[in-house]
Amino acid sequence: MKICVYGAGAIGGHLAVRLHRGGARVSVIARGPHLAAIQAEGLTVHAVDGTHRARVQATDDPASLGPQDAVFVTVKAPALPAVAAGIGRLLGPDTPVAFVMNGIPWWYFHHLAGPLEGRSLPRIDPDDALKRALGPGRAIGGVVYSASAVTAPAIVEVEQPKSRFILGEPDGTLSERVKALAGLITAGGVSGEATPAIRTEIWNKLISNLAGGTLAVLTGSAPKHAYQEPAVQAAALRVMQEATAIAQALGADPSTDHEVRLGNQRRMDHKPSILQDLELGRPMEIDGMFDAPLALARMAGVAVPTLELLVALCKGRARSAELYR
Repeated sequence: MKICVYGAGAIGGHLAVRLHRGGARVSVIARGPHLAAIQAEGLTVHAVDGTHRARVQATDDPASLGPQDAVFVTVKAPALPAVAAGIGRLLGPDTPVAFVMNGIPWWYFHHLAGPLEGRSLPRIDPDDALKRALGPGRAIGGVVYSASAVTAPAIVEVEQPKSRFILGEPDGTLSERVKALAGLITAGGVSGEATPAIRTEIWNKLISNLAGGTLAVLTGSAPKHAYQEPAVQAAALRVMQEATAIAQALGADPSTDHEVRLGNQRRMDHKPSILQDLELGRPMEIDGMFDAPLALARMAGVAVPTLELLVALCKGRARSAELYR
């Protein structure tokens, strides 16, 4: 199976190597020194199950690769307009596109039962560019648990003891294409999971990200250190409760065991990617991770005062660093 990973950063690089190990013919879209290093040396992933290397085709020009059997998009939300402009050359008549990203995805309202079905999220997909480029049936949702970082060009360090990649259809079916892609990931040595409830899985991760990510940005530290203050833990719990209320109002059914989430975050010594971006001067995923849940809260009529305050403060922090408009 020919698979292109669009965005070969920490998550995309790790995924590309796992797909290669699972038997796929893998190419990646990358840029800059990272691209040059992949072209010269291939990708290297250091993980708990060993060091894995893969020679994959790498380019910054999607047109040079031609149509694929599947595409995984692993860029961060600010790069999605560029993906919309370039992805068309990778698409055959039936090519699915899995978006393995943090936050609320651009396709969230596709096949969502209820009055919000078909709505758009213009801050994530300006002018419906992705919706127009892909059409209604290609998108697959994705959630990833794989704390990792690019430590040098073409080198990915994975800290997660057990990485998981969860895939699901927006319409809630357990399709053969999702099962096949999840199976390739599993064959590559990590957990690939197919789910009929991808929105619930998105919220299961996002609830923790909304608490840990906002507070990490505001304190400049990993959750393990930020959560030493009882007031910070209390704020995190309120954010989790508010985010859960949004999810439930929209028909998702995430876990309500916030004490487990708090316990996990109290042990988390890895800086969230959004804090890494702030420290490295890279565009921050404010819209998809922080602002989109607020937009959904307004649509669903859910009051989220703590989340609203923390997101506003994070926007101010990002604007002061000139990383958000």
